[in-house]
Amino acid sequence: MNTVGEIYRFIDEIAPFHTAMDFDNVGLLVGDEKQAVDRALVALDITPAVVEEASACGAQLIVSHHPVIFTPLRRLTAGSPPFLLAQKGISAICAHTNLDLAAGGVNTCLGEALGLKQLSLLTEYQGSGLAETMAGELEQTLSPRAFAAYVKQRLGCEGLFYVEGRLPVQRVGLCSGAGGDLMPGPEAGIQAFVTGEAKHHELLQAEAAGITLVAAGHYDTEAVAVSPLTARLAQEFPSVAFQAAKTMRRPARYL
Repeated sequence: MNTVGEIYRFIDEIAPFHTAMDFDNVGLLVGDEKQAVDRALVALDITPAVVEEASACGAQLIVSHHPVIFTPLRRLTAGSPPFLLAQKGISAICAHTNLDLAAGGVNTCLGEALGLKQLSLLTEYQGSGLAETMAGELEQTLSPRAFAAYVKQRLGCEGLFYVEGRLPVQRVGLCSGAGGDLMPGPEAGIQAFVTGEAKHHELLQAEAAGITLVAAGHYDTEAVAVSPLTARLAQEFPSVAFQAAKTMRRPARYL
């Protein structure tokens, strides 16, 4: 039977934990690397509902993108995800920005979900050679409005907002999650940039630069990586039943 430590080491191979951004908290955040695993859930977030789902199906491990412990804990309260994990004896491995940056990671999955061709590095993280943002080509040129509608359809968003650029869209930059501050200027050769979140001043910058900026939601730009990661883990560990969490959901609702 495989162990938490073996699964941790495989994730460390495909998305090295030491490459995570400085602010991050990644790795084995709850549990014991020697714990045997025959069933595991994969999720974007470890919520109480996801922990209960793992417990109900007999999973010994949850692999998530967002860290279940991000800032130092001052108290451990009943009902909180870390408390529930410890109470139920379920381990948690969290691969956050290391998975964003990795080849085949979250940014790659977002580009593939958008149907972009010739995906390549657009900007790298602090000279590491890892893709902080990526870019790819649409199969056909779209107007800015049609492109925003295309993103909504491809990602299954309930809603999004966008800045309408000045040019038809062919080459698209992207960064999953909260990447509005990473949008490069028009000199990067893109006509559009897709991310999860964008602040007001970033929308104004896009408008001034004439770039179509699409903010499609943090959840929807990152949840696209859960199924590919689940399949990758299942292929590497055929004796472990990996499944995407059914209780995983976007927290936002749209009117």
